[in-house]
Amino acid sequence: MSIKESAAAYESATQYFLNLARGVTQDLLDVKDPEGWSARQIIHHLADSEAQSYARLRRLVAEPEGSLIQGYDENLWAVAPQLGYESAPVENPIVIFTAVRAGSLEIIKRLTEADLEKSGVHSESGQYTIAKWLTSYTNHPKDHGDQLVRAVKGQN
Repeated sequence: MSIKESAAAYESATQYFLNLARGVTQDLLDVKDPEGWSARQIIHHLADSEAQSYARLRRLVAEPEGSLIQGYDENLWAVAPQLGYESAPVENPIVIFTAVRAGSLEIIKRLTEADLEKSGVHSESGQYTIAKWLTSYTNHPKDHGDQLVRAVKGQN
């Protein structure tokens, strides 16, 4: 897939998630399957995950090969009351998701094919190239968008 096609796929995934997130009504934000996340938690997670991805892409582009790409425990973030995943409004996370995806898309459009092989070392999964980052963060909002659909239906 070319950079142009990758950028289009990334942008499409962004719009897919935004359309779903913006469509969740207040009465459905906290519906969830006992084993899954609510729509509110999913939206908060996407904002935080994208903030992480925003920094990761910049590290991969600008820092020396082999730089550390730090992972985090998303399940712990989801239940930390201070982060508000279970209680805070979703308007700010939607704005954050939108802004950081737009910022990363600008960089994606400036990448070259050679840039895709630049890599760091992810603390949880080892060698982590820009190509791997791009695939992961193109799929991430689609996967969680599907999860959001299931959550508002009360299914996991």
